[in-house]
Amino acid sequence: MSVTIPAPESILPEGTQRTYQVRTFGCQMNVHDSERLSGLLENAGLVEAQGAQADVVVFNTCAVRENADNKLYGNLGQLAPVKEQNPGMQIAVGGCLAQKDRETILKKAPWVDVVFGTHNVGSLPTLLERARHNNEAQLEILESLDVFPSTLPTKRDAVYSGWVSISVGCNNTCTFCIVPSLRGKERDRRPGDILSEIQALVDDGAIEVTLLGQNVNSYGVEFGDRGAFAKLLRACGDIQGLERVRFTSPHPAAFTDDVIDAMAETPNVMPQLHMPLQSGSDKVLKDMRRSYRSTKFLGILDKVRDRIPHAAISTDIIVGFPGETEEDFQATLDVVEKSRFATAFTFQYSKRPGTPAAELPDQLPKSVVQERYERLTALQDRISAEENAKQVGRRVEVMVTAHQGRKASETHRLSGRSCDQRLVHFSVPAGAEPPRPGDLVTVAITEAAPFHLVADPDSAADYSVRRSRAGDAWDRSQAGSCGVPSAGAAREAKAAVSLGMPVLPVRSN
Repeated sequence: MSVTIPAPESILPEGTQRTYQVRTFGCQMNVHDSERLSGLLENAGLVEAQGAQADVVVFNTCAVRENADNKLYGNLGQLAPVKEQNPGMQIAVGGCLAQKDRETILKKAPWVDVVFGTHNVGSLPTLLERARHNNEAQLEILESLDVFPSTLPTKRDAVYSGWVSISVGCNNTCTFCIVPSLRGKERDRRPGDILSEIQALVDDGAIEVTLLGQNVNSYGVEFGDRGAFAKLLRACGDIQGLERVRFTSPHPAAFTDDVIDAMAETPNVMPQLHMPLQSGSDKVLKDMRRSYRSTKFLGILDKVRDRIPHAAISTDIIVGFPGETEEDFQATLDVVEKSRFATAFTFQYSKRPGTPAAELPDQLPKSVVQERYERLTALQDRISAEENAKQVGRRVEVMVTAHQGRKASETHRLSGRSCDQRLVHFSVPAGAEPPRPGDLVTVAITEAAPFHLVADPDSAADYSVRRSRAGDAWDRSQAGSCGVPSAGAAREAKAAVSLGMPVLPVRSN
């Protein structure tokens, strides 16, 4: 489909490089897709915008929540006057909402240049160029995958870790979920292709990977191997230099003992599990077409904790599903109390056109859903605080990230993730070696809050840092982008120049 748009009144001066910005909404799959979009645009000669308004703005959208539409069209509305002042600017919309809304996007926002779906991410540069050449908006939505996204160029968000998609699509029919109709049936990559991609990431400096799939543990269904996911986890354990392996999100109905065994027996598979509950009521689970019940769910958690005692388990929960009674909601509270989740992503049910749940009777009033949501979050916040309090005094290894906490300038702390994925803010004692993003520090937890842990070592003796290949990769990336290598690179510099990161907070006594 083509829609005529005004011809640009101005173009970039000859020889000027166009800039881009990718704005991501939604799940980890979208974050991973955005890395592909960035890679495609850079492969096409664009550079990421640094502060100034980008020449190309790409929205990678989500359609799971009701406010996804409002969020997108609100953002598009804000860009309309910007584009009017910059006629050569281009706007593209992709992802799940684009797959769902299609022509509607161009009707509501005719200043958009390109609309593309979940199955043709790789078409973006061609569609942008076609829109420029023809002065017409381009709409291209495919009904099935044209090329597996992992074959596309990628610009990774972090050099020390990476996402690896092992499958796309979903074969389940949950009544609240629109994802299967937008991403299609499950398609599995061959194990050799996955392991080759992981090896390439490791060779490039990454020490952590997260395996992605809509139902990651059903991997292998397409080529008829029900044990394929457990085998894949074990194979990850044979990759030299790969220190941390995670995966998301599994489905309780397909979660088997061989996966638990692989997690427990593969040293680099982390003691962390995200296991979506959605509801603790068996009646609601049935209405959701979730093919497990609360007893099975709790049994899985018991088995995981028996094999991996320090595992941190997180979950997803939906409040206010159509027909949910107070008794049903109480069942959810009971399961949450028994499960002792480290964290929970809680959502108020939202009616999504095109899903079976949208047509169910007994849609609940907003006031009832809100009140239940507040009770659930209060319960989980208490449990999270209690579970985090148990971590005080434990020594943990933290992989340092480039992202600092909001109060880093006040607290002089860095941030990172422990093996069980808990967020840890830690300080560097005076005289101790500061780490780089990607390095690993070992510290004792001194304080706990519901959503993070704190480690403030008393002295350098209570703190250790292990320089890693990932930290080396971070230094290389900083040098390559004209940044400044982190502290620690100084020992390799011959000139008497300080090479510490300007924002690196080091505590003074």
